[in-house]
Amino acid sequence: MAHAEQKTQGDGGRFVGTTWQDLLDLETVEVPEYLRVKSNPYMGDEDLSVDRYISPEFFKEEKEKLWPKTWQMACREEDIPESGDHFVYWVIDRSVIVTRTPSGEIKGFINSCRHRGRCLRDESGSVDKFRCPFHGATWDLDGQFKGIPNDWDFEHIADRDMSLPQVKVATWGGFVFINFDLECQPLEDYLDVLPQHFERFPLEKYFKAVHVQRVMNCNWKVGAEAFMESWHTVETHKQILTFTGDANSQYDTFGDNVSRSATPMGVASPHLSEVSEETITRDILKLSGRMATDSDANVDMPTDQSAREYVAKMNREMFEEAAGEAFDDPTMAELQDAILYSLFPNFQVWIGYGGNIVYKFLPNGNDPDSCIFEVMILLRHPEGTERPLAAPCTVLSADEPFASCEALGSLGPVFDQDDANLPAVQKGMKNSATGKVVLASYQESRIRHLHQTIDKYLNA
Repeated sequence: MAHAEQKTQGDGGRFVGTTWQDLLDLETVEVPEYLRVKSNPYMGDEDLSVDRYISPEFFKEEKEKLWPKTWQMACREEDIPESGDHFVYWVIDRSVIVTRTPSGEIKGFINSCRHRGRCLRDESGSVDKFRCPFHGATWDLDGQFKGIPNDWDFEHIADRDMSLPQVKVATWGGFVFINFDLECQPLEDYLDVLPQHFERFPLEKYFKAVHVQRVMNCNWKVGAEAFMESWHTVETHKQILTFTGDANSQYDTFGDNVSRSATPMGVASPHLSEVSEETITRDILKLSGRMATDSDANVDMPTDQSAREYVAKMNREMFEEAAGEAFDDPTMAELQDAILYSLFPNFQVWIGYGGNIVYKFLPNGNDPDSCIFEVMILLRHPEGTERPLAAPCTVLSADEPFASCEALGSLGPVFDQDDANLPAVQKGMKNSATGKVVLASYQESRIRHLHQTIDKYLNA
C-alpha cells in the first residue's frame, strides 16, 4: 500500500497516500451508498477565539440559548425497562425525570416540585409515584397531581392544572432524547442522515454492556472535539499507529447537526513504513478494543491475505456468532473501521456490527472548565433471546484512571492518553498569547462545523 505521495480528493480533502475511498474500492462485496458519500463543503479557515472554551460569558450564552433548544441524548430505553423506572438527566441547572409510564410510554417531567421547587428525584431508580421528599406533594407516573398533605390549606389550587410540566421526548436506535423546547422540530428531522446510515445496524436491538462516567477537567467542547479528528493519533496514541490509517481518514458533515469521520483500521499509519501484515494483525487484536477478540493467540496469518482481510473475516465470524445470525454482505470497513458519527450537541456513536462505542459530553454544572464524559459500549445478542440487562453506570472519581475500569479493556489506556491532554488544553488556552485557536482546513472540519452550528443557536 502506497504511503509516500499526497493525494487529493475532489471534495478538497487532502490525504497522505491511500484514501478511505480507495480501500472501499478493494471490497469484494457491494459497498453501501452511505459509505460512498463524500460531503465536506468548505467552511472557511478563520481562527476561533479561545473565549469559546474558557469564557464564563460564552458559557452563559450556551446555557441560555443552546441547551434549552437542542435534542440531547439522555439515556437508553433499556435503562428504564419497566413502569416507574426513571433516569434523572441534568444539564447545567436543568433537570428532567425521564420515566416509563404504566402504559409503556416514555415521558420527561421537569424535575421540580410544584409546591416549593425541590427536586422530586435526586437520582435515577424506580418508584410507583413521584413524592416530594420535602412536604410530600405527590404525582402519579403520568405526571398527574394526586395531592399534598394538609390540603385544607391549598383550596386556592383546587381548580389549577397541577400536573408536572413536560419536555419533548423521542427515541431512535434505543436511545432516549429530550428537548426543553416544546416548539422544536421533530427528532426524525433533526437526525438528518443518521437513521438512513444506520439501517444495517439496529442499535435498538443491541444491549449496553459497558457504561462509565467521569468528570474531565476541560470544557465540554474540548472533550467532544478530541473524538472529532483522528490525526492526534500520531502523537497521542502512538501504540495504535501500526493498525490505524489516521491520516487516511475521511471527514464529512451533513446539515447542521450531523458529522462523521471514517478512519480505516487494519492498515498501518502513513507515518510508519515497513509494517508487516502480521504486526498489523496482532496489534489490532491486542490494542484496538473494538475487535471481536482482544488476543492475538492462535493467529496464523495466511500468505495470500492482508491484515485487513484477515481481521474482517475473524470479526465477521465472531460477530455473527454473537448475533446468532448471518450478516448480509458486510464490508470490511463496517467490520473494523472507526466510523464515528456526531449528533449535535452531546451525542457520538460508532457504526458497525459489534463493539459500538457511544460518547456523551455535558457541561459539569455551571463550570466552563470541566465536563461530564460518559462512554458506553453496545453489543449484539442472539436474535430471539432475552436482552441481557443493561450495565449499570460505573462512576469513576476524578483521580481514577479509565484503565482502572476493567470493562473498558484496552480502550481504558487510550482514554487516559486523551485525558492527559485535555486539561492541559484548557489551561493552555487561558495562557494563549494570541487568544486564538487555529484549525486544520480538512482534518478538523468537523470541529469547525460544531462551532458554526453553535453560532446558529447563539445568534438566533
